[in-house]
Amino acid sequence: MFLKKIDIYIIKKFLGTYFLSIALIISIAVIFDITEKLDDFFEHNAPLSAIVFDYYLNFIPYFANLFSPLFVFISVIFFTSKMAENTEIIAILAGGVSFRRMMFPYFISALIVAAMTFYLSSYVIPEDNRVRLEFSDQYIKKKSSDYARNVQMEVEPNVVMYLERYEDSRKKGYGFSLEKFDRKKLVSRMTAGSIEYDSLNNWHIENYIIRTFDGLSEKLTKGDKIDSVINMQPADFLINPGMQEQMSLSELNAYLKKQKSRGIGNIKEFELEYHRRFAFPLAAFILTLIGVSLSSQKKRGGMGINIGFGILLSFSYIMFSTISSTFSLNGNMPPILAMWIPNFIYLPIGIILYMRAPK
Repeated sequence: MFLKKIDIYIIKKFLGTYFLSIALIISIAVIFDITEKLDDFFEHNAPLSAIVFDYYLNFIPYFANLFSPLFVFISVIFFTSKMAENTEIIAILAGGVSFRRMMFPYFISALIVAAMTFYLSSYVIPEDNRVRLEFSDQYIKKKSSDYARNVQMEVEPNVVMYLERYEDSRKKGYGFSLEKFDRKKLVSRMTAGSIEYDSLNNWHIENYIIRTFDGLSEKLTKGDKIDSVINMQPADFLINPGMQEQMSLSELNAYLKKQKSRGIGNIKEFELEYHRRFAFPLAAFILTLIGVSLSSQKKRGGMGINIGFGILLSFSYIMFSTISSTFSLNGNMPPILAMWIPNFIYLPIGIILYMRAPK
């Protein structure tokens, strides 16, 4: 049989403690969140059904997945320390099972958690976030952006658009220009006082001037209004807070490719979210390795020392990840490095602790 009784025992302990810790901590988080937002719910007359099903039913998986590494680490520390206190680990090792072999069911459990975390963050939670953030905009605090300034992008190869200001409430932009190039040589330039979005890539352009260049000659065309198809939509430059969390992995990847090809620079939050979805599941393995290595030995002070140190170390991982993300957003650190550097730092720590753990 692939899994032995001891493997199934440890896997049940791991996953059972993991989901129990999620239930306990999420319950506390929900109570605090209700206390904080209760006035907003009453002030904006939020329906009870919307509070329960649109907000909290989607808040719970988002919060649980966000702190999944913390729950993994606490779970491993707690039940492994308890096994050590009950001399179960001594019995396992005395029965001829090596410490390395004992790690096998731990990593099987970590694989289950990592796969679940990756799937939820990539395909399930983004849709839940859409509903949750729409509720927040309507009943708590409006966070969505309805305007943009100084937008510049390449709408097509060798075609660059600039917009001084865009107001989504009126679907209207001001200070518009569209420049066409041929081998880095400007061949035409359209300027307009305002443009208005109609439907898919259709724009109404008002008070326009078109300059067409041919060598030293220039042709000038003016008009009051013209309809034009421009390969852009307001969603291409209206970036709302949390927008990256509402995209599935495939949507996020397609969005990044599209925005990079257009030369749009304010996409670091999207890059961070993309790399986070790969880096966080791997953290389940690293924190499991650290947790087992720390708590597998019976200590004089009891398992409280292990749990306290484990919580401190897991919070330090999350804090380190947050700090590196901030450096990436406000500095020059590449997003891929910001998301992966905590794993690169804590993996050697885990290996050292594993080597020093009593076998």
